[in-house]
Amino acid sequence: MSAEAVPYTHLGDALATDYFRVREQFTPEQWKHFLTTRRFVDEEVLPVINDYWEKAELPWPLMRRLADLGLYGEDIEGYGSPGMSPLARGLVTMELHRGDGSLGTFLGVQSGLAMKSIAMHGSEEQKERWLPAMARLDAIGAFALTEPAHGSDSVALETTARRDGDGWILDGTKRWIGNGSIADVVVVWARDVEDGKVKGFLVETAQDGYTGVTLGGKGASRAIWQAQITLSGARGEWLPGTRSFKDAGRVLVTTRATCAWGALGHAVAAYDAALTYAKQRVQFGKPLAAFQIVQDRLVKMLAEVTGMQLYCMQLARLEEEGRMTDTIAGLAKLNNTRKARAVIAEARDLLGGNGVLLENHVIRHMGDIEVIHTYEGTETMQALIVGRDITGFGAFAG
Repeated sequence: MSAEAVPYTHLGDALATDYFRVREQFTPEQWKHFLTTRRFVDEEVLPVINDYWEKAELPWPLMRRLADLGLYGEDIEGYGSPGMSPLARGLVTMELHRGDGSLGTFLGVQSGLAMKSIAMHGSEEQKERWLPAMARLDAIGAFALTEPAHGSDSVALETTARRDGDGWILDGTKRWIGNGSIADVVVVWARDVEDGKVKGFLVETAQDGYTGVTLGGKGASRAIWQAQITLSGARGEWLPGTRSFKDAGRVLVTTRATCAWGALGHAVAAYDAALTYAKQRVQFGKPLAAFQIVQDRLVKMLAEVTGMQLYCMQLARLEEEGRMTDTIAGLAKLNNTRKARAVIAEARDLLGGNGVLLENHVIRHMGDIEVIHTYEGTETMQALIVGRDITGFGAFAG
């Protein structure tokens, strides 16, 4: 597109929005990962991501660059992973989502779900076999919990696993599985027919019993593929650290917290774009940013973003101290996804008609935040889980 057709410059670029000076608390390790990811987003992601998103194509060059930058594996110690602190992991997640939700979600599935499941629950042989290859992106992972009839009530999943000699045979269907059609190995959660307990299994996809079909027609996170997978006598290996559904929940506590960081990234992107645009867009003889009502709206957006930053900083502190709980992570996800949706909608409105153009880096975030708002437990489910915690009354089964 010609320069004349794109009069607004640097929309999407980071403005270093940090009104409460939280970055003064970063350690050198956290600064390193933060700045590495920020440069990657500004210099490599933003110039190309819109085309991938519009065409629903996987951004393979960008996904491979994450391996070059040493980001896969995040906080896993050893096995070729960087062993990040909780805050560094959150900052990387935030920055990737500031660039694009699909890329951030790919990292989350590969590292936070698939690799973390193996690191937490796998045998030493399973860790040695898969984690270094996944850290290099020589192997792609997926995490299969959700089923066509079981989303929020995933504890009631129907996929089954039965012993067969030294291995296991799995049967069932999973849906909305990120990377499910491109993965080399999938962590499948299934019910052991012998004891009725939900356990985790490693299923390699290069077998006749596994089928993964990409879901089409998405209006959000279009540059990552979700799949419906069918297991028909698929062979799998049990993850020996999994003995009940609670073990799946242990993985999800961490990833639920990173959802709050991802939502923050989307909100920061929208705020930065709105502020940059408001300073450049001239109406009635002066920039939009010179109008009182526009300043009022920008300040309220900043207030929400700043609050989300403080939520995330405290999440990292609690995790560092070993005091993170599922309800704390759930409340943070609920708050930040709700606030991010509002901030992005405000940015879209401030950009007027230009807000619906991908080139201005807002409408893509408006779609992608809907994905984070839904996965890892909807706002409604997080409210009910936290509500049970503060009142002592369970308002739903499970």
